[in-house]
Amino acid sequence: MTFTQVIDFRTEHFGDLDRLMDRWIDQTKGRRTASHSLIGKDRADRNHFVEIIEFPSYEEAMANSKLPETDRIFAEMVALCDGAPTFTDLDVVRNDQLNASTARRFFHEIASGGNLDAIGEVFADDYADHDPLKDEDTVVGSDGIRSDVAGWRAAFDFTFELDRQICEGDDVVTLWTLRGTHTGEFMGFAATGRPFSVTGTTIFRFKNDLIQEGWWHWNAMTLMKQLGLSG
Repeated sequence: MTFTQVIDFRTEHFGDLDRLMDRWIDQTKGRRTASHSLIGKDRADRNHFVEIIEFPSYEEAMANSKLPETDRIFAEMVALCDGAPTFTDLDVVRNDQLNASTARRFFHEIASGGNLDAIGEVFADDYADHDPLKDEDTVVGSDGIRSDVAGWRAAFDFTFELDRQICEGDDVVTLWTLRGTHTGEFMGFAATGRPFSVTGTTIFRFKNDLIQEGWWHWNAMTLMKQLGLSG
């Protein structure tokens, strides 16, 4: 179970503390178990800060706290603070990556499942698409993605398998494997009945909970060769 530690502290010397954190990161390289650290400043009190540190588990957090650098840096941190920091230990019982869930809706529900009515719930009306199969660099509009998905579903019986997702800011990166069979006309070629399997990466950028822009990175020639449509 993911474990999170919340550290609440006050300081007039955040610049010094920030450099202290950089030193801890450098000194514990290759040995620390913390996977994510975030520090926020109270908008109503400029000397009030909260740090949230994420670990894969409570046990990993305890291993991290036993590093000699952690003890040393913490003592220096306390010296920079107005009073002793307070700690809250949390077992994470729910962690929703909302944009990632929306991205998965496209691959599973819309593309593989064929629910084209859901496109308006997932894509912005002025969605911009970048795909190596397209002559033009960008196709704008949710109607464009609707046309693309309908075309692929008419040409192939396929499913997307999502191998990994990475979220940062407004971007969701999905590594996927596309498997299926060529069952209909594709780019002017009649159905071959051949199976195929290709891998790729899609980056979706979100705005107001909807997919605003997408970049597709995959080798179209691999697909054409597996279908016997290229030498």
